[in-house]
Amino acid sequence: MSPASSNSPHPVIRGSLVALLTPFKDGKVDEKAFQDFVNWQIEQGTEGLVPCGTTGESPTLSHAEHKRVIELCIEVAAGRVPVIAGTGSNATAEAVDFAIHAAKAGADAQLLVAPYYNKPTQEGLFRHYKAVHDAAELPLIVYNIPGRSIVDISIETMVRIAALPRVIGVKDSTADLARPVQTRLTCGDDFVILSGEDATALALLAQSGDGCISVTANIAPRLCADMHAAWRAGDFTAARALNERLMPLHDAMFCETSPGPVKYAAELLGICGSEARLPVCEIADASKKCVEEALAAAGVTAKSSPRAAAE
Repeated sequence: MSPASSNSPHPVIRGSLVALLTPFKDGKVDEKAFQDFVNWQIEQGTEGLVPCGTTGESPTLSHAEHKRVIELCIEVAAGRVPVIAGTGSNATAEAVDFAIHAAKAGADAQLLVAPYYNKPTQEGLFRHYKAVHDAAELPLIVYNIPGRSIVDISIETMVRIAALPRVIGVKDSTADLARPVQTRLTCGDDFVILSGEDATALALLAQSGDGCISVTANIAPRLCADMHAAWRAGDFTAARALNERLMPLHDAMFCETSPGPVKYAAELLGICGSEARLPVCEIADASKKCVEEALAAAGVTAKSSPRAAAE
């Protein structure tokens, strides 16, 4: 466990976390760019790292690449902040394999998305989570994202899943702001509730939330970290101002299917190339303009990128 674990058997997970993009170069994972990027994220105040999620294009990574990216992230993080490995798959056996690997590699926790495309029942969802939970000695965060997986994990099913001893929280991407309060009341005070939707992250904090696993933090980690720090300090005026500054960026990052826009922004900022894997493709010119304007409006420039930091 990382130093962030404190005296708890589970890592302390809160505040500004990032759903890490995966840089590619000539069709392969750009390992150096990825590790430079992870180190920069920590230096910029990001409080937790999530490799191999949706933003990391996990569906198009080979199993070997997926595991390698997890290892690269753990290596460079070096215990400074928690690493929450993406272990999701629409095949339970594959998710079990990823979970076992993440535990052996030294991840602090895992993020397990609801199986996509299969469209399981609520009972199927519970059995999926239980199977992965039972297979690896690794804290587990449930990832509920109906917009991509089609299925919505009900509050009743979440309560069942939360009762499993190593299930420690949820990444909630429903954008339903009643849901985190309902989750808190039914799953308990210690259950970690994270937003998976940047545009409602601050609102979720007010609705019993603990933090956000962010797409925008890939390109504006300091602003995202400062917003969460202001909230925790009780400086709600500053938190609101930062949220308003970030909102155009949040919108721009989803002007096309993610991670197309965030990868284009990363290229503009000198973080990595914009190369993605099909079926994600280069964004349209109108979308590029949207991203460029949002970066300018938020005052996010290449001067704060990993490349600039290295110069």
